[in-house]
Amino acid sequence: MVGWILKKILGSKNQRELKRLMPIVRRINEADEQFKSLSDEDLRAKTVAWKEELAKIPELEDQWKKLDEILPEAFAIVKNAARRLKDRQHSFTVCDQPMTWDMMHFDVQLLGGVVLHRGRIAEMATGEGKTLVATLPLYLNALSGRGAHLVTVNDYLARRDAEWMGQLYDFLGLTVGCIQHDQEPDVRREQYAMDVTYGTNSEFGFDYLRDNGMATTREQQVQRGYHYSIVDEVDSILIDEARTPLIISGPATISTHQYDKWKPLIEQLVRKQNMLCNRLASEAMEKFEQGDVEIGGRLMFKVKLGQPRNKQLLRMMEDPDKRRAIDKAELSFYQDTRKEELFAMKEELFFTIDEKSNEADLSEQGRIFLNPDDPNAFVLPDLINEFTEIDLDPSLSQEEKDKKKAERQQHCDTQAERIHNISQLLRAYCLFEKDVQYVIEDNKVVIVDEFTGRKMPGRRWSDGLHQAVEAKEGVQIDRETQTLATITIQNYFRLYQKLAGMTGTAETEAAEFHDIYKLDVNMIPTNRPVARTDYNDRIYKTRREKYNAVINEIREAHNKQQPVLVGTVSVEASELLSRMLKREKIPHNVLNAKFHMQEAEIVARAGQPGTVTISTNMAGRGTDIKLGAGVPDRGGLMVIGTERHEARRIDRQLRGRCARQGDPGASRFYVSFEDDLMRNFGAADRMTKIMERFGLEEGQELEHRWLNKSVETAQKRVEQRNYLIRKRTLDFDDVMNMQREVVYTYRNDTIDSEEPRKLIYEVIDEAVPAKVKEYLDVDEPHYNALIHWVNTTFPLGLTKEKAQFETRTVDENAQFLIEKIKNAYERKSSHEEPTAVKSLERYIILNAIDRLWQEHLYAMDALREGVYLRGYAQKDPLIEYKTEAYDMFVELMANIKNEVLNNLFRSTSNLQAFENFLATLPQFLLREHAPSAPTANAPARGRQLQPVGAMAAVGGDGDGAGEVTIDLPIRRSMPKVGRNEPCPCGSGKKYKNCCGRVA
Repeated sequence: MVGWILKKILGSKNQRELKRLMPIVRRINEADEQFKSLSDEDLRAKTVAWKEELAKIPELEDQWKKLDEILPEAFAIVKNAARRLKDRQHSFTVCDQPMTWDMMHFDVQLLGGVVLHRGRIAEMATGEGKTLVATLPLYLNALSGRGAHLVTVNDYLARRDAEWMGQLYDFLGLTVGCIQHDQEPDVRREQYAMDVTYGTNSEFGFDYLRDNGMATTREQQVQRGYHYSIVDEVDSILIDEARTPLIISGPATISTHQYDKWKPLIEQLVRKQNMLCNRLASEAMEKFEQGDVEIGGRLMFKVKLGQPRNKQLLRMMEDPDKRRAIDKAELSFYQDTRKEELFAMKEELFFTIDEKSNEADLSEQGRIFLNPDDPNAFVLPDLINEFTEIDLDPSLSQEEKDKKKAERQQHCDTQAERIHNISQLLRAYCLFEKDVQYVIEDNKVVIVDEFTGRKMPGRRWSDGLHQAVEAKEGVQIDRETQTLATITIQNYFRLYQKLAGMTGTAETEAAEFHDIYKLDVNMIPTNRPVARTDYNDRIYKTRREKYNAVINEIREAHNKQQPVLVGTVSVEASELLSRMLKREKIPHNVLNAKFHMQEAEIVARAGQPGTVTISTNMAGRGTDIKLGAGVPDRGGLMVIGTERHEARRIDRQLRGRCARQGDPGASRFYVSFEDDLMRNFGAADRMTKIMERFGLEEGQELEHRWLNKSVETAQKRVEQRNYLIRKRTLDFDDVMNMQREVVYTYRNDTIDSEEPRKLIYEVIDEAVPAKVKEYLDVDEPHYNALIHWVNTTFPLGLTKEKAQFETRTVDENAQFLIEKIKNAYERKSSHEEPTAVKSLERYIILNAIDRLWQEHLYAMDALREGVYLRGYAQKDPLIEYKTEAYDMFVELMANIKNEVLNNLFRSTSNLQAFENFLATLPQFLLREHAPSAPTANAPARGRQLQPVGAMAAVGGDGDGAGEVTIDLPIRRSMPKVGRNEPCPCGSGKKYKNCCGRVA
């Protein structure tokens, strides 16, 4: 109560914040009045002067202070330029459409600009001109010369805004770039070099990954830093898309999937489950009719476990008595005392489906159906026990033991692959619906974004799920992919030194923005009061009743020529409504994932008299709906939501599509108990009791503002759950992020280094002592093992006598080896082409980093999937993940250094240079005599010499200045003699029976 009174007297935190900013707005308007007398050239001269002044300030903090000082003048110049373009009716083309500049900044837009410059989120209602607001802080921050980015949701909006607002920047003397999906690296580099750059979040993110994880020279990198960014539709990008990391993947080296093999059996299994659930539903119906409510509820709960979207089940859930019986059965079975009964019930089905967690699980009956001959087909073998038994078997030789272990490992891999393939196929058949989660286009499965309804070509579900859906739909199954580089949206945007955002709906997620991005939200008031009427939700028992009511409302509005915008949550729902409207002969436009090319044009026309537009919830976002002639008199645009979305934001965005800039408008949502939100998150139970109390009949609806609260409670539950999922994703990715920063910094240091040899020598200085300690700093030093490692890695030709490791300390031995290796490398480098040596040295390091980093990503994926099981041992999976990830990372960095050492003498700028180097070395053959064709006087009887290592041969004098030696392949001085040809010695015998017998 006290808080409410204080808020009334002092205003909310947001109101107090905006009150503090109002004097800045007044100063901007005063400066604008002064600048009216300046010529265009004088206005542009201000830009040049500020850029020169800021270029002289080296420190970023000092630059920011200067930007804060000049903010009122800079904003005034942008506003003044916009007025001049408007007064002159400046005409231009945007996306090949002619346009005339008709905008100038309102005071609330100036307020929004100040909020954005300060690195916060400005919540501004739809139609308040967020695109124009962004020009203010972008102009100001671009003056620093470090680049300013505007991130939006799709390529069309990026291009449209860059061409549209580019008129203003161009007038003021700034350059504008735009990143598009199909641009070449040279073009991208030019766009990033501009003062202001527009693009999509995925393009910026993928460019970061390509620059840091794949580019091998500075010329291949396109970005130039992460100074200041404004994220348009910030809730969509930083929240809705944050659960999906950006991944650059390449085809896996091997693909072992068996989806084709298991598809027919899974189809049969799903069919059998459907028949079983239909039979159980019929039995339950009979029990209900006989008055045996308890048994009926139990049978229907079993149907719910096996087929949650069963039509008979959904129909029964409309009946309050039956719903209560099913809910009662469910609650009783989830008690601890009835766990065994619940397990037994699940085993009577072929598999169970959990819609909330998106999982499908085979029962014993299902496993027997799929593999009746092998009871252990779905049991992973215990490799540790099996390996121990093999090791303890005295009858096996070491070679036989290794062979048996490899066989068991192969068997385990095959078994795991089969279990995984079947699990993913089950999910594809039971949880992923065509035209809801994906569409089929050009014989490919294209994912549909659940929040925007847009198609996402090029994106694939991970972990084999995409291939399972491809198998289900009978389209081409593409090869499995392997992760080459990855980052989450959250961690990409946290790279920016200053981040801001703007959207129509951020208030409900303010806590998440603050916790994850340290972004505060300011609600900016509208330029004119909002004249929209938000009606209470109408709640129905069934979807059929709900859709009939929606059609009736559309017909009424259409008859009086009032435009209607209908929002649906899926492609399937929009197509169903479209069919119903066709039956009613009501002309309409459909805007969903299948027609995103015409998105903006369809949305722009949605305010014309009598127009009916059906849109998947956020399609067409970013485009204003302007009302046609006479529409305000008919009540403005009517927005109808056919279902409540999981997130309140999405519903508010749909409502915000009407009543822009003080226009009239109205909105209403239609809800049924069959909607996913109501079924899964509990709002339906309370409603059922209310419907019972009022004794509602078929087609009657409930409508009250208290019911809106009930639906909102369900939405809050989902939002909280989704937030925890995103937070957990981020906690895990933070571990990867720290590792990624270390690896990418090392990579960039290598690319930027003028003297990569210093980095090579650093590796030698760090890795060689570590290896020497590994072999010698133990109770029993392994001198032979160390010599073997040295000779297989470097061409030093060491022997125990020459090395004399026993005569030195561990550190002295390390120093001894480092000197010999560096001497050998200097000699090798002297024979390379001088211009190519640096590139070769960079390549050796980059190749080691890239190959091992990719393997590390694969191992980290496997760790992350398996670490959740440790929760059963009362261990926190996150702590376990952090501990093991650290150990794996230490091992990765050591492996990178060893890989560099291994490739140091196995790489060359060209073959001739390598042969020149080899020619300078003392040459030792593996045999005393080369097997050249023998003569009668000199038969070839050679004895084998023992080579010391893979690269090195006997040689070198063992001291610090010893000779570098290497084995060479044997070369013949005469053509090869065939086994059955006459012997060249002249004996008249075949070669195989004469000299060839001993050669």
